[in-house]
Amino acid sequence: MFTMRMRAAAIGVAALALAGCSTVQTPSKDDPWEGLNRTMFTFNDKVDQYALKPVAQGYVKVTPQPVRDSVTNFFSNIGDVYNAANNILQLKIADGVEDIMRIVINTVFGVGGLFDVATLAKLPKHNQDLGLTLGHYGVPAGPYLVLPFLGPSTVRDAVGTAGNYFINPLTYVDPPALSWGLYGLNVVSTRANLLGASDILEGAAIDKYSFVRNGYLQRRRYQLSDGKGDASSNLPDYGEGAPPPKYEDVDQGAAPATAASGAGNAAAAAAAAPAASGAQAAGTSAFPAPLVGPTGAVAPNGASDTTVPADQMVPPARVGYPSLLRLR
Repeated sequence: MFTMRMRAAAIGVAALALAGCSTVQTPSKDDPWEGLNRTMFTFNDKVDQYALKPVAQGYVKVTPQPVRDSVTNFFSNIGDVYNAANNILQLKIADGVEDIMRIVINTVFGVGGLFDVATLAKLPKHNQDLGLTLGHYGVPAGPYLVLPFLGPSTVRDAVGTAGNYFINPLTYVDPPALSWGLYGLNVVSTRANLLGASDILEGAAIDKYSFVRNGYLQRRRYQLSDGKGDASSNLPDYGEGAPPPKYEDVDQGAAPATAASGAGNAAAAAAAAPAASGAQAAGTSAFPAPLVGPTGAVAPNGASDTTVPADQMVPPARVGYPSLLRLR
């Protein structure tokens, strides 16, 4: 009986995927799987709408701002571990040393990373992951891909998540229940920091899927250039004499952050708009989630305003399977 149900579920998923693929007649070069990606995007959006977002809103209501800031800083300090590892793999020794110094200073003087002392000491925060490391050595990004629960990605970035899993210290936390608990808290904290950004996206984007996709791909190209390239050179062609929309005008001049539904979508889209509008890097060459990166955007709705990119708060980067799933 169980086998029959599993087969029925598999057939249903396959049918849904085929239905999604059939909805786009002329997919773009960067997004040949647009039909399937849109289906997955909608799935993530519904999960966020009915599960993750309400939990994040409750977290903001019951948790004081200083506590939320400390939670954000704690997971940001953990994120510096794989920042350092990837910078060293890319032979960016100076950046790797700075990451290690941030870990030591925040762990020792920041009470285990609850306070971001390293930023006060003028040590910049970088944002690296294995996808960027692979790109640094010439691995092509491949087609755009929306992952279930994790959000926007590419084939290269999806492969990189596996390596980030092994670099992430939370992977090795025992017992497994504690690892799951920390991961869940991290996801909720990240989504809480993106509440205002997702509200902006709802009002600013006619097609949320295209908005998030274009912003994500532009932002990854910007990251791969270490913020040295001209971000405006990656903008889509809006036609002669038609300037790109000014997303920073939304919400009375609020920071131009956007967010898609789901933890992964929200983290990626929060940085998409500034990258798309050619924003300059603010202290790092990393992907700007609603707190820092090439955007310098500030998380609204009472979220933490510490300098922490959102994808740094979801270890590792866009995946974080707790130790229960660890390969032994």
